Amino acid sequence: MATPSQPYRVVKKEKDIEIRFYPSATMATIRSSARTYKELASPGFRKLASFIFGGNQQGKSIAMTTPVQMDIQDTGSSMSFVMPVGYTTENIPKPNDPNVNITTSPEEYVAVIRFGGYATDQSIKSHATKLENILRELDIPYYGNFRFLGYNAPFQFINRRNEIIVKVAWNETSAAATYY
Repeated sequence: MATPSQPYRVVKKEKDIEIRFYPSATMATIRSSARTYKELASPGFRKLASFIFGGNQQGKSIAMTTPVQMDIQDTGSSMSFVMPVGYTTENIPKPNDPNVNITTSPEEYVAVIRFGGYATDQSIKSHATKLENILRELDIPYYGNFRFLGYNAPFQFINRRNEIIVKVAWNETSAAATYY
């Protein structure tokens, strides 16, 4: 059974990257002093999974979605689960853990590069660098932090999907975009 994914629309494909539009979404987020993927992945996932598996004031299970989003920085990091369509900051059960924050992400245009296998700090850094180099080559302005998106459960060994994204300054002029 496929896990629902955060909706997005591809507005351009170029070289090894896509430019996507993501509408706003309801997110459950934890902040951490972690400075690496290895430090953030397991503890962050456990806290957020506890919330969606009933660790909330209604004891309600919330469906898992993809991707898991991580913003990993030397000054601290965050991990977010996208909430299923239909949940808002007003109607989602309140987390029992005060470290789980429910917010609405802004809509955004992002550049995306995809890679397979199990993510590591090294693979995340190398693909962020590759994305940055392609954006510079294509003269596409970008800003903010490079973020990691993970789509697979740890026990899925093949066909793994990982992505690095960064916000881009984009003025959409084509009506021929592809929807996902």
